Amino acid sequence: MNLSSPPLGDSGKQALEAGEPESGGTFDGTLHGAVVCDTVRWLERAVIGLNLCPFAKAVHARGQIHYEVCWATANADVLAALEAQIEELLATPALERDTTLLVLPNALPEFLDFNDFQDECDALIEAMHLGGVLQIASFHPDFQFAGTAEDDPTNCTNRSPYPSLHLLREDSVQRAVEAFPEAEAIFERNIERLTAMGMAGWQELQADATVPAALTGAAPVNKHRHGT
Repeated sequence: MNLSSPPLGDSGKQALEAGEPESGGTFDGTLHGAVVCDTVRWLERAVIGLNLCPFAKAVHARGQIHYEVCWATANADVLAALEAQIEELLATPALERDTTLLVLPNALPEFLDFNDFQDECDALIEAMHLGGVLQIASFHPDFQFAGTAEDDPTNCTNRSPYPSLHLLREDSVQRAVEAFPEAEAIFERNIERLTAMGMAGWQELQADATVPAALTGAAPVNKHRHGT
């Protein structure tokens, strides 16, 4: 499993010149830095900027989100990287690292394959006896809810620049939910906001947020497949 960060060429650097994220990842001239910058930018512009997750702003501001880029392509290697990140998260105090985003630029480009892979992730949590301790949220460039059209803007609640697995501490989630009034209404509010925004608005928001797939070596995503 190769987790090293290859150097980013001129075209990759130019892809980031539209603006680095306000905080967090800083472009360091490597593809690793570019991927982290893209991910932080998405978090700031979409997740926090559109208030899709009211809980994200605090941990971001406190620097408690760890960004890990895994360059693996094989599912087994991704699962091994996930297990390693689970162990690291649990070994680190929540005040230092509350949550982890495992970003997968080269793996699972097809959403249906990514969706199926969630079963392996859930099985890993159970095998490690961490049910009720950790949960995994998933994000993908072509995320699609069952029963929705591919271009339905509501799918953007879970769309990210790269396939990503978000490790969350259950106790942190519970505290956040208890502190937020009407937490159960968040999803419906997000649907309303994204529907009003439309796909054109989402694409404008993300226009300069993604390093082209050719720079990461990721296979192009088949836009005609549908999730379940």
